[in-house]
This record gives sequence, structure tokens and C-alpha cells, in this order.
Amino acid sequence: MTDPNENWLPRTTAFLAALDAVAWHEFGTADPARPVRDVPQALRRIACAGPGSTEADCAALFGHLQPLPGRPAPSVAAVALPFVVTLAADPRIVARAELASLLASLDLSPLNGADLARARALRTDPNPAVRRATLPPEASPAELLDRPRTEPDPAVRLPALFALADAATATAPDTRLAALLEPLPAPLLGGDDPVLWAAAVYVAAALDRDLAVRQLDRLVEVFADPTLRDRFAEVWYRPHHALPVDREAAFRWIHRRLEHDPAARLALPLRLLAATDPLHDAPLRREALDVLCREFLQRRSTASALLPVAGALLDDPDGPVRLRAAHLLALLGPAAAPYADRLVALLDDTADDPELGGTVGGFARWALVRTGDPRALPGLVEQLRVQEEDGRRSSFQPGIPHVLVPLRAQAPALLPAIRAALRDGGPDGGATRPFLTVLRCWGEDALPTLPELLPLLSDPRTGSDALAVLKAIGPAAAPALPALATCRAHHPLLVSRAAARIGPDRDAELRSVVTEIRAASPSSPGPFAELARFGRAAAPYADLVRPFCGSGTEPWIRLTATITLGLITGEEAPAVRALEGFVLSATDSPGFGTLTRALGGLVAIGAITPAIRAALCSLQQSEQRLSPYEDHRAVLQDEDLRALIDRALACPDHHAAPLPAG
Repeated sequence: MTDPNENWLPRTTAFLAALDAVAWHEFGTADPARPVRDVPQALRRIACAGPGSTEADCAALFGHLQPLPGRPAPSVAAVALPFVVTLAADPRIVARAELASLLASLDLSPLNGADLARARALRTDPNPAVRRATLPPEASPAELLDRPRTEPDPAVRLPALFALADAATATAPDTRLAALLEPLPAPLLGGDDPVLWAAAVYVAAALDRDLAVRQLDRLVEVFADPTLRDRFAEVWYRPHHALPVDREAAFRWIHRRLEHDPAARLALPLRLLAATDPLHDAPLRREALDVLCREFLQRRSTASALLPVAGALLDDPDGPVRLRAAHLLALLGPAAAPYADRLVALLDDTADDPELGGTVGGFARWALVRTGDPRALPGLVEQLRVQEEDGRRSSFQPGIPHVLVPLRAQAPALLPAIRAALRDGGPDGGATRPFLTVLRCWGEDALPTLPELLPLLSDPRTGSDALAVLKAIGPAAAPALPALATCRAHHPLLVSRAAARIGPDRDAELRSVVTEIRAASPSSPGPFAELARFGRAAAPYADLVRPFCGSGTEPWIRLTATITLGLITGEEAPAVRALEGFVLSATDSPGFGTLTRALGGLVAIGAITPAIRAALCSLQQSEQRLSPYEDHRAVLQDEDLRALIDRALACPDHHAAPLPAG
């Protein structure tokens, strides 16, 4: 038997001598911050390691040789290419696939005839991983079309098909390529390998988008078959990726092919949950639940189908599945009330999912909060505090304000624990500022926390938040006046506003606001929005606001000025007509911040126009979330905005002549 290391040392010696003969310092890398000496060092390391080389040994070459976007190839690349080809062509180098991938991403034109031939020969290398790595990241269809026809290994054939499908369905679809691609998956569609068949469905559905819908029954059978789990990782590979696609990722790929059919998008994960074994298919069931959660985050109409499924999965043997079920019930909100007793039973369930964060018990408690069940309250503040202070809260978990702000009616029950958290955490506490946000939103109901607020005033990290709470509490916070001096150095303007708000002189705040507006510049108009709170008492200062209502003003400032002017003057007609433009613009191309602000102004004024009513009715009927977010905030913002729309629709119509042209 031939020793795989035979003649390795002489060949390595020659390779290293050639490396040493290059004046590497004369060349540059893709990133000037990366020293060129790293390139020969990496090549030397791979050569000396021989059969013991690893992918990690090749890492430096990618960052040094690959050109940055929009930049020419670095000068060192042309010099290094022959050495990379030599190593990639040697069957004893374990990291050959990594080197072949690097070559596929580089311009090979500087190579001489012999080296170029060796580089191209990698496309037919006996090692499938090397052949797969030679698929160029920016491959033209011409470079890929022959691969599915001639490649014997499905683990190489599939990524070529996937790349062709992506190219055929790009932003500017290539109809000629689509025609060439159409017959390629046919042999797999008619074959007897279920996993290759599923891959062919994914490819063919790029051209025939209803194919995956028509094949829904068999797709469920294939993905739910536990004997096929390992087969996915054997043959499914992303184009230009070294790691395989597991069954769960393949399911996500197939699900994307159902994007045009809402019923099928919902049916596939629901049917998979019903068809899979809770004891042996937990990863796929978790993925199906994640897909269903994304569906609900996008479409409200899925609630009725998801509620019983999430409720039933609270008893699943897999902790991460139970966690996802509780999370989904929390998103469903009051509709989850029938499962309240089951959620209470899970409050002590410590099963978690490191990928998502949190515990089953934590999400069960949030679900109870969302249903309005008082059994969620004991321990709620403490749980939220721990969740925030450990620094590991994921975007999957709600923040303290998201959970507590809606619970203002339960403030008496929650304030003792919040006060304890403020005392214990102080300015250093990771949960202190989120709790202060809650107290600001609770307004006068936060008055019992006054003793805990005072020590926070003097710290620059918490002073502004504590001042905001005092302002929200209002005149009842007057006992805090002497303590305001402790933060004047850090927040002089905010201190003046808070002092005027909580002080004994009821007119002092209005005078303070007016003084600030008069001292402001046109580009920074001052707090004229605060005049709206004084109503008609601020009418004498309307001329301070009126200049910002013109068309030349930045839209957000103009919107705020329009609302303020309408409220302090009582001139309803011009304000409502102007706000109509903001509402119609925001509903045509949703700008949720603008829409929320405009609707709040209309509700405060107490009138809308027929055009606004029609636009809001249309928006209210939409099943899409009125939010730009893609996590739990999508549901919360959607609920808040729809409630505001309901309030606006309850206002009477203001019938007025249209604004004159110009």
C-alpha cells in the first residue's frame, strides 16, 4: 500500500522555496489593514500541515485575496494564485474544498496555461466536495447549465440547480434561462428518491409557482418521514456554502415557494405538526411553529387556526416546543383566555431554548398578562427584572415596557415590586431605565415611587428619565422640587420644565414653554408641541406656531404644528383638512409614525373628514400588520394603531370645502 505521505517532504521543500523566492512586500492585499505577509504565512502553514491541514488554515487567504465590493483585485492575488492552485490540486490536502471555493471566487485570468488547466480540472475532481466548491459565487448560467446534466453526485447537482433557479427568478427574470432550466429537474421529479424529488419541487416551483401547492400532500409525507431526516443533510447544499442544509432548513426553503398562496403557507406547517412524532421530530416541529409564528406576525387572519394548535402544544414533551406554544398564545392575546389554567400550571416550567431566550414559564406568564388574568401578577416584576438585568434578553422576549405599560390599572399591585427594584438597582440597575419608562407612561399613578425617584435624579444616566416621570406625575410630585437642584448641572433645560410642571404656580409652565419657543431657531423650533396640552389657554401664542404650518417646513414639524395650532385656537377646519393629507399619504404608503401622530391629533380635535374615514375603514379591513416590525412588536403596534383607528372612526365627520389649489 502506498504511503499517502510519501514524497511529501521533498515536494513541500520545493513549494516553500518557491514561496520564499517571491518579493511579497511589493504587493498589496484587498484590505490595507491586512498585512501582505499573512498570505505566504498561510500558504506555508497549509503546505507544512499537509494531510493535517484544516479549513481554518485557509481563512486568512479569503480576506486578503478576495476583492472588496466595487474594487479591483488586490495585486497579491495574481502572485498567490499559482500556489493556491498547487495546494488545491494535491489530493492529500484535507482543506482542498476550501481552496477550490477560494479559486472559484477569484479572477483566474492571470494564471498560465498549465495552472489554469489544473484549476479547471477541479470541476471534475474525484472528490464531490471539491467539485461542489468550484461553483462560482457569481456564476453565469452558461457555467452552470452543464452541471445538472453531467454531474453524477446529487450533492453537487442540487446546488447547481438551486443556483440556476435563483438566477431564473432574480429581480430581472431571464426568460431564456427559464426555458433552459425547465427540463432540468424533470428526472428528479420522476425519480424514486423522495429527498431529491423535494429539491426538484423547489427548483421547478421557481417557474411553476403552483407546483408546490399541488404537491402539498407528498411534501408533508416526505418531510414527516423520520427515516429521511439524514438524507437531507447528505444531498441538500446551498450554492457556495460548505455546510449542508438540514431537513428544517429545507422545509423553510419549500415554504418560501408558497409565498403567493396564503392558505398553503398556513396548511403546510399545520399539517406537519399533525403528522410528525412529538418524541422524535422535535426539531422539525419547532421549525413549523416558528413558521406559523411568522405567519401570525404578518397576517391577523391566521389567529383562529393557530389558537387551538398552540393550546394543544402546551403539553408537548419537548420544552422548546412548549416555549413556542406559550409565546404564540401570548401574541394571540385575549383570545388565549381559554388556556389560562393550563398556562398557570406552566409558570414554574424552567425549560428553555438558548436560541430564542427565556423559559416556558416566562412566556406562560406573559401570555396570562395578555389575557388579563390576575394570576400573572405575583412575581411578574421580579421575573422581568431578572430577564433584563442578566443582559441576555433576546429580541424574541418582550421588554419591560411592552409588558407593564398596558397594566396601568394594576399599578397598585405592581408598584411595591417596582419600587424595590428601583431601590436595589439604583442608577446601575439594568432594569432601572425600563421601569422608569413604565412609570412615565403611568403618569399620576406612579406617585408612590417618589421616594425612589429622588436618588435617581443626581445620576446623569437616570436623571432625565426620572425628570420625565416627575413631569408625567404632574403637580402631585411637588415634594420633589427641592431635589431637582441635584441634576440641574446635567439637565438644566429638563429641570426647568419639570420645575414649572410640578411647581405651585400653575401658569409657570406655560410661561416657561413660551420662553423656550421664542428663544428657539427656525431649524429647532422648541417645544411648541407642549402648548397643545394647555388648550385654549395657549391661544395668545398661536402666532409662535403658525409659521411652522407652511409647506416649506419639515413634514414632522409641520404635522406637530398643525395639531398644536388646531388645539390651542379651536380652529378645527384648517387643521382637519391639513391632517387629511398626512393621513391619506400615510395610508397609501404606510408611515406608521406619521399615521399614529396624525390620528392622535384628529382624536384630540374630535373630527375627521369623509376621505379620512374611507381610508381608515380600508386600512382597518387589511389583514396585514400595521407595523414595520417582524417580531412581537408587530402585534403590539398593530393592536395599538387599530385601537387608535377605532377612536378616530368614532369621531364625527367634518364636512368642509376643499383647500384651494396651491
